[in-house]
This record gives sequence, C-alpha cells and structure tokens, in this order.
Amino acid sequence: MNPFGDPRKLMKQLQQAQERIQAEIAVLVIEATSGGGVVKAEMDGQKQLKSLKIDPEVVNRDDVEMLQDLVLSAVNEAARKVEASIQEQ
Repeated sequence: MNPFGDPRKLMKQLQQAQERIQAEIAVLVIEATSGGGVVKAEMDGQKQLKSLKIDPEVVNRDDVEMLQDLVLSAVNEAARKVEASIQEQ
C-alpha cells in the first residue's frame, strides 16, 4: 500500500495546484519606483513591462544619465518584486 495514497489523485492535485499558481501569476501586476517615486514601473507576472511613468520634473536634457539610472532601477526592482512574489506562491 502506498503511504501517500492514490498516485493518480496526488498527480491531479499537483496539477490543479500548478494551474492555480499559473493563473495567479498571469494576473500579477507589481509596481516599483525609484528616485522617491519620480519613476514608476509596472510589470506583470511574466516580467513584461506594462507601464513606465516618468514625472516631467525629473526630465533634464543636461542629465540624461540620471534619468536612465532611475528607469533601470525601477524596472529592475519591479523584476525582483515579481520574482519574490512568484517564489512566495
């Protein structure tokens, strides 16, 4: 006798759990900011960037590098948050 019960039932339960987790990941949307909120990035569970908002106050043609750094920081933070959320699930 199998101590874990019916293997077919166990496989079905595992498949249902996996489908539930995939459904939760599909609707996941994570927001991250940088520069005190002047750059905001939204990313979905597949780590696709869905939205990027930049406060016009931070746009300075003489300091494009700072803006690039803020965008990279927000996008990378969103990706880290998505990965953490997936790991939790």
